[in-house]
Amino acid sequence: MGLLDSVLGQVLGGAAQQQPQSGGLGGLGDLGGLAGALGGLLANNGGAGGLGGLVSKFEQAGLGDVIGSWVGKGENLPVSGGQLQDALGGDTIASIASKLGINAQTLLPMLATMLPALIDQLTPHGKVPEQGLGNHEDLLGSLSGLLQGRQS
Repeated sequence: MGLLDSVLGQVLGGAAQQQPQSGGLGGLGDLGGLAGALGGLLANNGGAGGLGGLVSKFEQAGLGDVIGSWVGKGENLPVSGGQLQDALGGDTIASIASKLGINAQTLLPMLATMLPALIDQLTPHGKVPEQGLGNHEDLLGSLSGLLQGRQS
């Protein structure tokens, strides 16, 4: 998951690449688990039904304009941890938190920071791709292209 970690590091302005002694995000030095969880949310073969499924969940929670701003080309609207919990569901949040060995109160602010920026980076054309972002492996390939574009 090193590639996804790198993208997350760029999305967070390098915070994800800091070592544990600097505190990092919520004291998590290794973001591999969080990267995997986010990949699981966004990948077509993930639990949320890919990016399209995630958009649907947000729309059902009355947050379509919020996630639409992340996908679109304008400014990203903020989201609260409570809104994320409403959109994703308590079970999904609890499952991700459990995999990471943290509680939901620690996870939600991290997701509220990372998810908008990550979705924004993965949708440079301002729309959800018809085929989604692909399976987990495809998503890693997309992130590789994103990284190559940012490094030039």
